[in-house]
Amino acid sequence: MTSCCTTPGNSAPPRAICPRNGKSYAAVSLRTVLHQLRKPWQWQLPQQGYYFCADPHCEVVYFGEDQSLILGSSLRQPVGQKSTAARRPLCYCFDIDTLDIATPAALQTAHAFVIAQTQNGHCDCEIRNPSGRCCLKDFPRPKARH
Repeated sequence: MTSCCTTPGNSAPPRAICPRNGKSYAAVSLRTVLHQLRKPWQWQLPQQGYYFCADPHCEVVYFGEDQSLILGSSLRQPVGQKSTAARRPLCYCFDIDTLDIATPAALQTAHAFVIAQTQNGHCDCEIRNPSGRCCLKDFPRPKARH
């Protein structure tokens, strides 16, 4: 896979506990957080580890090592991983949502497209996807054709 699917190294632990729900989540880069914030120039974000809380029942999207919180209302776009809506974003790089893949054929086509684009380095998951990671894990698994 390309570098879009990796988190740049830093000295922060790879996982931390969300201060609101007490569950463990993976690190995300400051670059990701900055690109997701609405009006990022108005924030004073210290250089520290940040983490993405994927729990759809928790209002926190990002939290810092210092226990600071960033809520979904502070972001410029909806967070598909935290949504339970029928239409929610799946692939931020190529604007694919759950209704775009409603049929097995559409799912197969979209999934194959994203795989090919990712392999060719034509994605920018680190800044476009709120999780900072490749969206392929968020896709439903295409069913094998019989």
